[in-house]
Amino acid sequence: MILGEYSTPEAIASMHHTLGLDLPIGDQYLRFVRNLVTHGDTGASIISGTSARELIADRAPVTLLLIVMASFLAILLSLLLAMLAATNKDKLLDHLIRIFPTITLGMPVFWVGLLLILLFGVRLRWFPVGGVGEGWTGMLHSLILPAITVAFTQIPTLVRSLRAQMLEVLESDFLVTLKAAGIPSRVILLRHVLRNSALPTLMLLGVNISYLIGGTLVVEQVFGIKGIGSLLFSSISKRDFPVIQGIALYCAIAVVIISLLVEMASWWLDPRTKGKQ
Repeated sequence: MILGEYSTPEAIASMHHTLGLDLPIGDQYLRFVRNLVTHGDTGASIISGTSARELIADRAPVTLLLIVMASFLAILLSLLLAMLAATNKDKLLDHLIRIFPTITLGMPVFWVGLLLILLFGVRLRWFPVGGVGEGWTGMLHSLILPAITVAFTQIPTLVRSLRAQMLEVLESDFLVTLKAAGIPSRVILLRHVLRNSALPTLMLLGVNISYLIGGTLVVEQVFGIKGIGSLLFSSISKRDFPVIQGIALYCAIAVVIISLLVEMASWWLDPRTKGKQ
């Protein structure tokens, strides 16, 4: 692949030696692990010859910003919808919000992205249909539609989980004491009901954000964003294995970090775990 279709056996043998492919498989693996630990790299790109770490680092800021924006929108909208549904139990608004997850769970993320492009990009021309703008303002503006698309896939399960937990807490006995003490309903809802309901949903959010990373890679292709997703798909089509390995590795590390942050947040939210740890 590196030397081309008409390369000579001598050139192939020389390239095997350069890449270390003539070594025993155990030695090759040890070289790979050593390079990974010391340099955080999975090797040079077969196509460009550039370090996989440098290629990923060049595309990572856009992807990370998209994940942060999508997570923020998913959390904000899920909190709003769940609180509205729980405080209006069995009313029209509650039924409408409960129907929303049922419908949206079956929508593929790329299809949602195309609909948003047609409506807000082509029809209304509020947002660009693809690419990333220049500067922070242009970048944020161009990533709004992709962030909404990614968040759209996470909201249904979060709303359903948080609503169920809030309804359970709203029926607890301690709320009667808080209301009798004259504490405003808004304070009870935000400081007591929401905090006691958030822990199971927070654990679900940690799992969903891990899936969100994979969904972001697909959305980048739909919107033509030059992030890690487009790099991954181009590397797959060109069979650029070191880059594919690097992307898989860094995504796995991101999932581990997110899981750790979720554990720390759950420890902060649930005082019962503080004494044990």
